[in-house]
Amino acid sequence: MTVPTQVVSAAEAALSGLKRRRRETFLLRLERWWPDLVAGVAAAYDDPERVAQRLVEVAARGYADRPRDLQRLDERRLLQPDWIQQPGMVGYACYTERFSPDGTLAGIAGRLDHLRELGVTYLHLMPLLMPREGDNDGGYAVADYRAVRPDLGTVDDLRDLATTLRGEGISLVVDLVLNHVAREHAWAAAARSGDAAYRGYFHVFADRDLPDRYEETLPEVFPDFAPGSFTHEPELDAWVWTTFNEWQWDLDWANPAVLAEFAQIVVDLANLGVEVLRLDAIAFLWKRMGTACQNQPEVHAITQALRAVARMAAPATLFKAEAIVGPRELVPYLGVGAHTARVSDLAYHNSLMVQVWSMLATGDTRLAKQALGALPTTPPDGTWITYLRCHDDIGWAIDDGDAAAVGVTGPGHRHFLADWYAGDFTGSWAEGLVFQHNPATGDRRISGTAASLAGLGPERRDPDGAFARLFVAHAVVAGWGGVPVIWSGDELGLLNDPAWADEPGHADDNRWAHRPRVTDADVLRRQVPDSDQARVFAGLAHLMKVRAGLPQLHASGPVSVLPDSDDGVLAVVRRHPSGPFVGLYNVTGESRPFPIGRLHDLGLDRPHEAIGDHVLTAGPDGQLWLPPYAAWWVVGGR
Repeated sequence: MTVPTQVVSAAEAALSGLKRRRRETFLLRLERWWPDLVAGVAAAYDDPERVAQRLVEVAARGYADRPRDLQRLDERRLLQPDWIQQPGMVGYACYTERFSPDGTLAGIAGRLDHLRELGVTYLHLMPLLMPREGDNDGGYAVADYRAVRPDLGTVDDLRDLATTLRGEGISLVVDLVLNHVAREHAWAAAARSGDAAYRGYFHVFADRDLPDRYEETLPEVFPDFAPGSFTHEPELDAWVWTTFNEWQWDLDWANPAVLAEFAQIVVDLANLGVEVLRLDAIAFLWKRMGTACQNQPEVHAITQALRAVARMAAPATLFKAEAIVGPRELVPYLGVGAHTARVSDLAYHNSLMVQVWSMLATGDTRLAKQALGALPTTPPDGTWITYLRCHDDIGWAIDDGDAAAVGVTGPGHRHFLADWYAGDFTGSWAEGLVFQHNPATGDRRISGTAASLAGLGPERRDPDGAFARLFVAHAVVAGWGGVPVIWSGDELGLLNDPAWADEPGHADDNRWAHRPRVTDADVLRRQVPDSDQARVFAGLAHLMKVRAGLPQLHASGPVSVLPDSDDGVLAVVRRHPSGPFVGLYNVTGESRPFPIGRLHDLGLDRPHEAIGDHVLTAGPDGQLWLPPYAAWWVVGGR
């Protein structure tokens, strides 16, 4: 597809101050990414060529302004486009003020030794752009995308930190909230003051007729403290769409001006040195009557357009889709069909997290085999973010069809998991907290650190089993492929914060229980032999070190689940030119069998277990016996 002459002319005007070679580089990128840009725009907007030209101008100005060190990073990433898929990639996610020794961006440098020991190469700092004052959904109610929270530092501090991390081989990840802005954002303030253009940035309704019709099919995100999806705004004398909270106004992405605003924000953040943008609440962007207003086709078209802009201006920048959706709806966020290799580079594997906790509670892998085995294959350049815990609650996203296939009911199993991890089921070792109980649906989600959910809570219901469960769970996450991300404090076995409700604005949100502050004392205790911190940290650091040396864990390798293993064993197979990889995970407290002949059939004639660095041999019965809660990464012998 030829780039229209007027688009090239507009780009050249924005590049006029650059040397010829740099101008030519951008024009080559424009030629390469124009088809993706215009196709994405055309799927969502009228007059696509005009809208696309506006985005090209944003990209060209961002390219012209890109600092020299980031231009060099672009070249490096273009030479190794699979850099994020390497088995040495290890992620860590935290709130700056709860991880940094002094609570600031600059202070993060004081924890680099800790991150290096863990093998971290990818650091996700939770929302740090300027939020509204007071309650702000943990920072996800952004009032200014071009400013940093004053308590954390300044935009210059963010740029300096990105530079420091890059020098240590660590990529900075920052949240970009797409679905909504704070009521206090300048766009919303202008809309309330009567500016018709900015009113058009939001979904505003004169009466309840359309909101009522939409709500017939809309699920409630926060039924406890933010029921409904619309809020009456007195200054407008109208109803505003507010999916999450009354002070978070949903943006109208059907307005191309909103797309252009965010294209500029993407470029600006990339030019600060942010390497991965976490696209928050991306599933909610497009509204359509009669649907749940999630996962609409236009969401992927919009992402494709934004990604094309980023590829032109700052190709080192990746997109990560925060789409916590049903298992069958996950893979499209990595690109399928016409959007293959054109949307997000990364997506959260929410289903894997849920199935790991389900397996541990039941000691049974049948549901996980059904659910994980039924997922569509990811595109070769699409990479999962795998994780055991995150900043959010655990919602029990069990598909009713998967549950029925293994002889249980979806509602029944979800109810069981909520009881188990709240510690209310007989024999449970967990000490979690129920979050957002919805009496109408029976839905209950769970808050809690990994250690508190695994048995290390204050009651110490099963500490020995807890360490084993934490290890095997993290081994499943790290051995799946993609980028394993550790939630702050989980590497030290930290428990739920008993004072979580004492901080202003936290009392109504028990997710703060699993966001404890990481203190210097916590970090130092990882060096105290036999302490909880030392045991958990040593196990995770060892896993990540072994992982980095296994080419079979390159994220592009196809993954499959063996359906016929023992009910207590999850067997995962990865294929790679260097040879097969088989992850064997015993999710029970008893020894379980796996036939060595099955490994031979998979091409592992001399099976070697990489985590423990030992050769696997079977007994006379031909069976390998995995000890309780064992995690084996099996590769070919040397």
